[in-house]
Amino acid sequence: MSPLNKPDEFDVESLRRKVSEMRASEEKEAGAVLNPFARQIAQQFRETSYSPSLLVGLIRLTEFAAILIVGLIVDLIYGATEMSLSRLVIITFGSAITLLLLQIADTYQIPSLRSANRTLKRVLITWAFGFVLTNLALSFAAGGWVPVTGLIVWFSVSCVVLAAERQAIALGIRHWARNGVMERRAVIVGGGEPAKQLVRALERQSDNDIRICGIFDDRNSDRSPTVVAGYPKLGTFAELVEFSRLARIDMLIIALPASAEQRILQLLRKLWVLPVDIRLAAHANRLRFRPRAYSHVGTVPMFDIFDKPIRDWDSVAKRIFDIVFAVFAIACLWPVMLAAGIAVKLSSKGPMLFRQKRHGFNNEIINVLKFRSMYTSMSDQTAIRAVTKGDPRVTPVGRFLRKSSIDELPQLFNVLKGELSLVGPRPHAVSAQTGERRYVDVVEGYFARHRVKPGVTGWAQINGLRGELDSDEKIRARTAHDLDYIENWSILFDLKILFLTPIRLLNTDNAY
Repeated sequence: MSPLNKPDEFDVESLRRKVSEMRASEEKEAGAVLNPFARQIAQQFRETSYSPSLLVGLIRLTEFAAILIVGLIVDLIYGATEMSLSRLVIITFGSAITLLLLQIADTYQIPSLRSANRTLKRVLITWAFGFVLTNLALSFAAGGWVPVTGLIVWFSVSCVVLAAERQAIALGIRHWARNGVMERRAVIVGGGEPAKQLVRALERQSDNDIRICGIFDDRNSDRSPTVVAGYPKLGTFAELVEFSRLARIDMLIIALPASAEQRILQLLRKLWVLPVDIRLAAHANRLRFRPRAYSHVGTVPMFDIFDKPIRDWDSVAKRIFDIVFAVFAIACLWPVMLAAGIAVKLSSKGPMLFRQKRHGFNNEIINVLKFRSMYTSMSDQTAIRAVTKGDPRVTPVGRFLRKSSIDELPQLFNVLKGELSLVGPRPHAVSAQTGERRYVDVVEGYFARHRVKPGVTGWAQINGLRGELDSDEKIRARTAHDLDYIENWSILFDLKILFLTPIRLLNTDNAY
């Protein structure tokens, strides 16, 4: 269920009843321009950072591979017989057990990784337990393994590898922390004393990976000074949306009491369209809920309002999925693309490809590739006027390409560049509109579609919402399907959409 129609603790429906009252002020805020100082700060955070969970996952994979490879090499050199499948399975299983023991021993916490010398003894003792368990399994299941020399070599070499790797990781973490590579970037929403208490609570955390980028607040009074706990107030809530799209922000922390429900609702209505974690600080809340109601930054309790979709290892899996299937599709469809390109060139004057500016991830502007389907003199870069049935601007070849969706195939190269995903909300042209109104004026929360990368195909398209968007109902229905996809994303969901796409393309009723 999408956030547009999902009930929650904060009674979003009551907020929507006030939409009409807030419309005039919101239209004024929509034109807010980020002030020069905030823009300068945002430019400092343009580079992508990597979450600690992603880096810790890579460290786990590295250590698993190191132990496994050393074990396999020793088996090949010292093994009394040819390597058997049972020994291969047990060595792999033993390496995995060692990894689990290292996790249980808390050696993958950032403080432990940062202080290699302090935790080295714990790492080596844990590896010794894993080594013993592996060899017991080999003795019982594989009928003996290698001579004592081989065992000593495997244990000793793995100890040296783990010790050296941990020292390198500790140096790397300190370097990444200094250079902003490994951090979670947060903005405090709300000023005054609550923000000051929150900043102080975060600063008391040892080995804190949160970097506070600034504070945003609408108030201009003594209750909200321009500098709070050493951090500058960068602008208003309206400017915060633009700041979060310009900078690579991971988290917005609302420093307001949970009792300020109306103000929190007004904030969420503006902020939920952003691809970030949104948290409500609960450190000063006198009410106490069950522990599982909170998440924590260090020991600072937070209420989880919205989570960034498709994050960390999910984003890695989706990117691998995109590259593999895009390369496979290009390898299979290149004759079709070649024929389409030749047909476009021979049928009318102008370039073979058409580049159109569309909204990408987090509202960034990208150039989407298509085979040109219109006469060059009549082409519409803005897409203000939608293509309709029998549109005279479309060439005969272009009409076939559009009905069959062959005109979209060059977007596979946008996928390889990382601008699009194979599956996701379809990107709309920057100025696209229905009738005389832009899509964003028709659908509340329309830009929430851009919390993930747009796709070549999507959940809306295989549900019949393809082609011309000539009514408010169609754009609302497409947006609802897109938000449903974002909320329920999985690799299996992507596979389902991808394999259903060619079947649903047979329905060309709305494709002009």
